[in-house]
Amino acid sequence: MKNYLQLLFPYAYNILGSVEDARDTVQEVIYKFTSKKVVPENQKNYLIKAVINEAINLKKKKSRTQPMENWLPEPMSTDRSDLALELRELVSYSILILLEKLNPKERAVFILKEAFAYTHPEIAEVLGISVESSRKLLSRGHQRLNEPLNPTRPKSKGDFDVLDRFVSAVRTKDLEGLQALLSEDIAFTADGGDKVKVVKRFCSGKTEVAEISILVHHRFLANKTIRTAWINHQPALIYYYKGKILTCQVFELGQDNQILRISSIVDPEKLKNLTPNE
Repeated sequence: MKNYLQLLFPYAYNILGSVEDARDTVQEVIYKFTSKKVVPENQKNYLIKAVINEAINLKKKKSRTQPMENWLPEPMSTDRSDLALELRELVSYSILILLEKLNPKERAVFILKEAFAYTHPEIAEVLGISVESSRKLLSRGHQRLNEPLNPTRPKSKGDFDVLDRFVSAVRTKDLEGLQALLSEDIAFTADGGDKVKVVKRFCSGKTEVAEISILVHHRFLANKTIRTAWINHQPALIYYYKGKILTCQVFELGQDNQILRISSIVDPEKLKNLTPNE
């Protein structure tokens, strides 16, 4: 069953955006499976189908009970050079954020088609819907996203050079130099959950994002240790103090190496699965 745990995790996580919820979902499905008296002919397909549907139901429940405005997914380290299957199949952090615009079933169809290359007949079988419904859900998902999904950016040491320049600019309060690193429509989102009050949950535009970045750094992060990391296949900065992670900032970079989005995760519940030094 250990292999199944690794196989099933990315299906649940890509739908839920939460490590703990994904693990709980997979474990619940496996527990129910091992309790069955009749073993299905194709165990793998049965478990994938069960996990996806369990994750959809949990996502619906979470959407009703927790505010989703400026909600950020739980980050996962993808620093390892020889990524295991469950890490390779995670969608990028920016795509996880965009998928929050979709309802759970649209999200499931989108992930199965785009991340796992399922055909519409395969999606229909997994979700118990018609092929036509699968096509419509995917089309509706594309329309609701209303922006292109960039493929996972190949890892490059040059990405960390951009982050080094970002840190240098905020440390020296170089507003002009910082703005030069940002795209015109740069977006900044901060998620402190219900435990940490953030200075600003969302802002956009070069001037506002540069100012908030400098303010946050000098008010809260100036004396903290910083390291670069790969989080959900994207470059990130991890800020920690005395062995405790305080902030994870995930960056989306464009083809010209300008920063398109900064996602700042401050919620300690979402940081507990990361470690200061990978």
